[in-house]
Amino acid sequence: MSGIEKQIKLLYSKDSNEAYEALKELQKISFESDKVYAHLDEFISMLDSENSYLRSRGLTLIAFNAKWDCAKKIDAVIDNYLQHITDAKPITARCCIKTLRELAKYKPELKTKIIHALQTADLSAYKDSMQPLIRRDIEEVLAEL
Repeated sequence: MSGIEKQIKLLYSKDSNEAYEALKELQKISFESDKVYAHLDEFISMLDSENSYLRSRGLTLIAFNAKWDCAKKIDAVIDNYLQHITDAKPITARCCIKTLRELAKYKPELKTKIIHALQTADLSAYKDSMQPLIRRDIEEVLAEL
């Protein structure tokens, strides 16, 4: 098992600190090279996890590997990805929204779809205390796109 595979396995750890450290390490590697991209299908499968932490980790690693996506795998799952703008868990929704900067940077062909999804996001399912935070996240990302 390679170092990257070990880090990916740690993403599933019950120890949130351990999983977070693995996520940070995989983000760092993804920034520098395409070595983590070979595991993109696994990150895509995380989007459908019952565990919101795994969904967030998957969203993050997909976005951080967008620059290596010559095979257009992300393009094929963008609708699923964008559904997490209104994820059941607000923290995952906020993670998704924030990662869209990275995604749009390296996938300009998806920018129109990303902007539309952000502009039409229905935040009514969230508590009144969360809606302004998520709305602000959306506005910040839209301003940068």
